[in-house]
Order: sequence, then C-alpha cells, then structure tokens
Amino acid sequence: MRYARGGGLTPKQQAARERVRLEAAEWFVRGEKTTDIAEAFQVGVGRVEKWRRAWREGGVEALRSKGPVCAERLSAGQWDCLVRELERGTLAHGWDEEQGWTLVRVRALIIRLFRVEYSVQGVWKLLRRHGWSPQVPARRALERDDASVEPVAERGVGTGKAIAAARDAYLCFEDESGQGLRPPKGHTWAPRGQTPTVRVRGANRGRVSVAGVVCFKRGERSRLFYRLHVYRGRKGEAKSFSWRDYRDLIVMTRIQLGAPVVWVWDNLNVHLVDDLADFFEENKGWLTVFQLPSYAPELNPQEGVWSLVKRGLADFAAANLDHLAQVMKRKLKKIQYRPHLIDGCLTETGLVMEEM
Repeated sequence: MRYARGGGLTPKQQAARERVRLEAAEWFVRGEKTTDIAEAFQVGVGRVEKWRRAWREGGVEALRSKGPVCAERLSAGQWDCLVRELERGTLAHGWDEEQGWTLVRVRALIIRLFRVEYSVQGVWKLLRRHGWSPQVPARRALERDDASVEPVAERGVGTGKAIAAARDAYLCFEDESGQGLRPPKGHTWAPRGQTPTVRVRGANRGRVSVAGVVCFKRGERSRLFYRLHVYRGRKGEAKSFSWRDYRDLIVMTRIQLGAPVVWVWDNLNVHLVDDLADFFEENKGWLTVFQLPSYAPELNPQEGVWSLVKRGLADFAAANLDHLAQVMKRKLKKIQYRPHLIDGCLTETGLVMEEM
C-alpha cells in the first residue's frame, strides 16, 4: 500500500488493523464462509478473500503488518504553532478571495512555516488525526468589535441578572425576525448526483414580522411571548413594528408575568426613540432596560427561538401571508408549551441563571 507523504497509518491504527486480520485467521481455521467473515468484521468480501489467500500461502505470519508505520513530520511544538496560525484566519496569510481553509492552503502554510513537505492527502490525514474536520463556518459581521462585546455583555447582562435577582424580576430578552413567502431552504434525501426540486412560492411581496421575548427567572418556568405584524406591500402600510408596538409588548409581558421586568434587547433604531425612553423613565419602578452590543446576536437566546421556527418553515409553500402567519403562530405556540426548548436557547448563549 502507498501512503501519502506525511500521512499513512499511525502505530495505533496499524496495530488495530493487524488485530482484525489475526482474528479473521481464527475464522479461517474453523472453515467459516467468506461472506460471514466479511459481515462480522464489516469489511468487503474481496478483502477477506485476499486475507484468506495470504493465510493459505504463508499462515498467520502472512497477515501481520509489514508496511511502514507513519511518523508524523511535524513535532508537537510545530503543530501547536500551526494551530495558532490557522486560528488567525486566511486573511492574515494573504488569501483574500475566500476566508476558508482548504487542504491546499494548509499544505502551503506548512511548507511556508516549517519547510516540511506534505501531500494534499497527507494534510487531510494530519488534520483528521488531530481532531479537525471540514465544517460550514458561522457568519459574523465585519462591523462587529469583538474586543468590546465580552465586557459590554458582562456589564449589561451580568448587571441585569443582579438587578433581576434583587427585585425578584424576570430577565427578558427581546428580538425581531421576519419571513416572506419565499421559504428558507431545507435538506432532503435524493439519489446522488440528482438534485431534487421542491415547489415554493415565487412571489415574495409582503412579509410577516414577529417580535418575540423569552423570559427567565430562577425557580420558574421559562416563558415565551410574541407579537405578529403582517405587511402586505400596500401603499402607506407600516412595514414593521412601531415604538408603540414595542411598548405594548413590554406592558403585555409584564402583565402576563405579574412581576418586575429586566428588559434586554439590541440597538435597533426604533428601540432608541425618545418616546420609548420617556416610557422607560415613567415605569422605572418595575422596568429596567439594557442594550446588547451591536452585531452580537449569539448573546440573545431569542435568536435560538427564531432558528427553531425557521427550521420548521424549510421548503414550506404558504398559500398567502395569512396562511404563513397562521403557521408561524402554531410553531411559536409549540415552543411556548416546551420550556426545555427555551432553556436550550439560553444554554446556547453561554449565559446561566444560577446566580439569580
């Protein structure tokens, strides 16, 4: 067998394969069928026949490993250095067309840093051996200031948790989302090489907007409330929520919870209007408001709720906007009656409520 430069089997992998062949030799001695052996060891019939021929000609010794054991060309220190460079991203190393690491790029980086020659297949084996795999990356806005997100989030959300605990209040996270008649794409099974086709609405005029809020309090069931707005594309019609809609959502949430509220949301323009600021000042006895840092949706558990809803709308062909609004209500209501899903959305953000 030929191995890629820098690739091949590690000593552990080679010993494991040798052990399988030696166990198969015991089945040969008992006269078991080739198909039964292949099924038992989960290998191909042709491979078992090859083992059997070698066993007949040279006995058990013929089944022992004879090929070279792969010795990794990078030392532990060089691998750690490579990981640090990979984490810097492709832009830091001069690749500006795409921001993804490919095997060819990793190979070029290894040669550039260490003057060590690897084949493309060898790079694949190297990365897999160290627990790396090809993945679809998450997207993050270029305008986001990563250095400011963590301290601002800690001051805002951390202080909000302390105030909620002191006032025996609910900690509430609000966010908005929307969906038109053209649904998000989903996955489906189909024969390899034959792309399946699903029928969806081609028109995309109009939109159903949703403002949702998830509420948490230690020792209490997590809650979800929402308000819908249907925009039909008519002249003079409001496209989304006004400040009054957000005010009514806050008041409705407080009435439903029957407790003070610590309100956490983003820096959307309508959230910062003077009318809302006056409303906050007038009701500061039961309402405290905190702003999340810009371009940091991963800190808001309400984003997880939108992900669950959009996943259920994949490739869904709504008859019209009213039908779409009805389906979105049904999916949101299912989440309302499953507080463990809401708790899971909080866990995804890395925030915990034990301190409350």
